[in-house]
Amino acid sequence: MNHRLQWDIFCKVIDNYGDIGVCWRLAADLAARGHRVRLWVDDACALQWMAPGGCRNVQVIPWKQPLELRAANLASQPSDVLVEAFGCDVAPEFIAACAVQHSANGLKPVWINLEYLSAEAYVERCHALPSRIQRGPAADWDKWFFYPGFTAATGGLLREPGLADRQSRFDAPAWLAEQGITFNGEKRVSLFCYEPGALPGLLRQLDQYGLDGKPVRLLVAAGRASHAVKAVFNDEIGLWRNTSGHKQLSISYLPLLTQNEFDHLLWACDLNFVRGEDSLVRALWAGKPLVWHIYPQDDAAHLDKLDAFLDMLEAPPSLRHFHQAWNRSGTGHEAPRVLQRDLQDWQTCLGNARERLMRQNDLCTSLLSFVAKNR
Repeated sequence: MNHRLQWDIFCKVIDNYGDIGVCWRLAADLAARGHRVRLWVDDACALQWMAPGGCRNVQVIPWKQPLELRAANLASQPSDVLVEAFGCDVAPEFIAACAVQHSANGLKPVWINLEYLSAEAYVERCHALPSRIQRGPAADWDKWFFYPGFTAATGGLLREPGLADRQSRFDAPAWLAEQGITFNGEKRVSLFCYEPGALPGLLRQLDQYGLDGKPVRLLVAAGRASHAVKAVFNDEIGLWRNTSGHKQLSISYLPLLTQNEFDHLLWACDLNFVRGEDSLVRALWAGKPLVWHIYPQDDAAHLDKLDAFLDMLEAPPSLRHFHQAWNRSGTGHEAPRVLQRDLQDWQTCLGNARERLMRQNDLCTSLLSFVAKNR
C-alpha cells in the first residue's frame, strides 16, 4: 500500500492504561509508516508520561460528549479506516458524519473492531470475520473483527520495524546508570503487577535465596506494583530478616516510564514480571524469562486464557507451576522457588518463542494488508 491513509482509532481507558498503551503503539507505528492517525480517547492523561513527545502525524482528540467533529476536519480528511479498540463502540455522530462523506464521494471507511489478545483457539476461527450493520446511517456496511494473536492465522502482535536492531544496540549498564542504579553483578528482576497473593512469598524467597545463586535487584514499576510491594513491608515488619541473617534482595522504585523506557527496563533484566496485554508483548520481544500476571475476571475465564498462552509458549512444567501460583486468587500461598535450572529452562522457552513470533507478520503489517484488500 503506497498511498497515505487516514486512520481514526477510538479508545476508552477502562483502567490500568493497557488500552491506551496498545492504541498509542499502534497509532505511532502507523504514523511511522507514513499514515495519518486521529486517536480519539476519553482520558489521555497517561500519554503525558507514556509518550510525552507525542508523535508526528498522530492527532490526539478528546472523546467526549458531544463529539467535537470540527477537530477531525472530515470534509478535507475523511476517514479511510475506522478502528474501535476492544469493542468500545465508535461515537454514533462520527459514524453519521462518515455516512455523509460516503454519500458524497462513494467511499466508506474500512471498519475494524480490534479485539483483545488471546492464544485461545477461537481467535483463529473468528479472525477477520465480518458483521453486517443492520440499521442506522451505516446500514449494510461491514464491521470486521480483527484479532491479534500468536499464529499466522491471526493478526499478529504489535512490533514496530527496527525493534530488533534497537534492542541489539541496547547498553544495559549505561541505561541502569542513567536510572541511578549501579551495576554490581546482581540478578535484575522487573516487577509490573497488580496485587498477587504470592507477592509476600516471592519477596521472602528472593531475600533468602537470591536468584540463580546471586543477590537480586528488584526494579519495581510505579503505580500498583510499587504500592503492593510497600504494603507487604508494612504488613510484614521482619521481611528483611531471614533465618540465615543474609540479605539478598535490594529494591529500586522506578518513576513512571515512557513506552521506550519500559522496553529498556525489560531488556535490562534477567527476569520480568509483567501484567496486561501491552507489557506481555513487549516482554516477549525482550526474549527474557517472564511471568505474566493476567487481568483477573470474576468468572475465572482468565485462567483458560492463561493456559492457552502457556500452551503457545510451550512452557516447561516449572514455568506453568509458577504462573498458576502467581495468578491464584486470595492470599497466604507461596510462589514456588525459582531454581537455577528453572531459569535456564525459562530462558530457552522464551528465546524459542521470540524466534517463532519474529518470523510472523506484525499487527500493523497485517492491518495494512487487510485494509488494502477490503477498500
